[in-house]
Amino acid sequence: MHVAVVGAGMAGVACARTLLQAGHQVSVFEKSRGLGGRMATRRTEFGSFDHGAQYFTVRDPRFARALLTAQDVVRPWAVSTVRVLDELGHVLASAPPPREPHYVAKPGMSGLVAHWGQPLLQPERFGGLKARTALETRVVQIERDALHPAQWQLRLEGSDGGLQVVGGFDRVVLALPHPQARDLLLSSGLAPRLRQALTEVHVAPCWTLMVAFPNAAQPGLSHLGPQWNAARSTHHRISWLAREGSKPGREQIERWTVQAAPQWSAKHLEDDPERVKGKLLRGFAEITGIRAMPTHAVVHRWRFAQTQTPLGRSHLFDRELGLGLCGDWCLGHRVEDAFISGLELALEMVG
Repeated sequence: MHVAVVGAGMAGVACARTLLQAGHQVSVFEKSRGLGGRMATRRTEFGSFDHGAQYFTVRDPRFARALLTAQDVVRPWAVSTVRVLDELGHVLASAPPPREPHYVAKPGMSGLVAHWGQPLLQPERFGGLKARTALETRVVQIERDALHPAQWQLRLEGSDGGLQVVGGFDRVVLALPHPQARDLLLSSGLAPRLRQALTEVHVAPCWTLMVAFPNAAQPGLSHLGPQWNAARSTHHRISWLAREGSKPGREQIERWTVQAAPQWSAKHLEDDPERVKGKLLRGFAEITGIRAMPTHAVVHRWRFAQTQTPLGRSHLFDRELGLGLCGDWCLGHRVEDAFISGLELALEMVG
């Protein structure tokens, strides 16, 4: 088979790699500049920020086996205590050590997807695998191939606005957030049953704040602010905070990633980013007690961040049409959910 995989986050890369390993030809189309999706890392002059997924855990033995191929990339994050804080940053409860290890990738969370995606980007290094990847390329329509009606063709838009048509696909995988997959199917006039299956899925947005204090380092002062490195918060604006330098393989400049609460993010989804940044900076100061103005402060909006109501099965696949959908939203919001979704869709397609 020749399979088009639309989206190169964890689910898309897991699906594409599995298809390649089964001997099939794969073409990956990703609208961003690199692989990773929400396993994203923002690199700045002050160090990197994991502004998407913060860490991952391992429960499924298939995910554990796959991680054995990435031992040079994956490291445990020894967060011995994750604080639970109230609106003013007071500790409500000190959670016991995590029941399962927390892991991160190096040099950032995107490193794991980048590692697994190497055969997709450089197939010549892996025995001439039948793979190609088009970055900064958006799929705007799926339609029957003009020359071979039993196959599919994709209409593509490049970063320069140029349009092209690529065909000859036996299967098409949409490894996208479910609203984007639904809209692409709708605009293409395809798969009403697949679209209907997505109606009960709900994924909340998230505003993420990234701050750096490069002048914080002083003799005898290892870091600025609280002694904890990660916390969940009941603050009405903020649900999670993490000191980036506490993760293995990271730069030691004082940096924090702050993720807003789902309800607050939804309420302020279309607000001006500068206004959002100001509100999150105030919440950050209230929780941590860090009143200093950061040298670096930016926000990023994730429209589809954390699954609230999942599909309830690992993927969707219409064998008659040859169309499949996968993503973490099928099973939950964990990194492992995305991996299992892409893996199981690929296994059904080749079965």
